[in-house]
Amino acid sequence: MKIEILGTGCAKCKTLYENTRAAVQEKGIEADIIKIEDIQSIMKYGVMSTPALVVDGKVIFSGKTASVGEIKGVL
Repeated sequence: MKIEILGTGCAKCKTLYENTRAAVQEKGIEADIIKIEDIQSIMKYGVMSTPALVVDGKVIFSGKTASVGEIKGVL
């Protein structure tokens, strides 16, 4: 599974990254978690507000810091 965190490095983006790591660990899933901070790469997903969570190429959350529980629900 490939999980991408889209954001420019703000506090909310960092929180989403940490929540995602925790959710993956709690569920015992093998996943590559990648931070993408390049604005051009973020725009390719059509995301207008960050942070955003992308799982296997599909935007799951955008413009919010999802909780560990919310992330676990979509993994």
